[in-house]
Amino acid sequence: MSYDEAFAVRYEEWSAHMTEDIGFYVELAVESDGPIVELAVGNGRVAIPVAEATGRTVIGFDTSSAMLAQAHENAAAAGVTLDLRETDMRDLSLAEPAGLIYCPFRSLLHLPSWSDRRRTFERVGASLRPGGRLAWNAFAFDHVIATELDGRHDEDPVPHTLHYDVVDNRIDIVLDEGETSSLWWATKNEWLGLLDVSGLELEALYGTFDKQPLDETSREYIFVARLGG
Repeated sequence: MSYDEAFAVRYEEWSAHMTEDIGFYVELAVESDGPIVELAVGNGRVAIPVAEATGRTVIGFDTSSAMLAQAHENAAAAGVTLDLRETDMRDLSLAEPAGLIYCPFRSLLHLPSWSDRRRTFERVGASLRPGGRLAWNAFAFDHVIATELDGRHDEDPVPHTLHYDVVDNRIDIVLDEGETSSLWWATKNEWLGLLDVSGLELEALYGTFDKQPLDETSREYIFVARLGG
């Protein structure tokens, strides 16, 4: 994974603006049967509302001990229970197949290679019950936006600079104190290919979290896939 552990100190500030995805993932969780799993659970930003809405324990995986500590503290403050596991999503393993596995906030983009993503999707396919769902979102790369933002310093949501490496399909988010988080973007067809190799079927592909269809103006992929059977 590409996450700088020191980035966790500023994560709550970094992610505070992101709220529009919560209702989308909560709705999927309410509809699901069986265990609910969040990959890259972070500080519990989505998992806690999911646990509140469903009355169930959300299983959360993350490689960052600092983020898991925040999630534990935030869940306790909210009065919900999260089953938090310091485990790489590429090594996903469950005692009972899940009804929903989701990965919000573009976190699958922290996996740097096709083989990393394929391994993760295969583990997801092996960890879902028949009819279980996988949901995630990722940005659609836009060269105009990349040109505008590359090397630019911004103060919001915390002081940082973005660096684009087009050859490596990578964005480095570098905070002013030096903490770095990297994302590797992928095309729509690459994501669809991952579904093919993992035995999952596309159920829906949206361009917004209020379920507007993906079109030529969309800059976000919001996928819902299902395991057949």
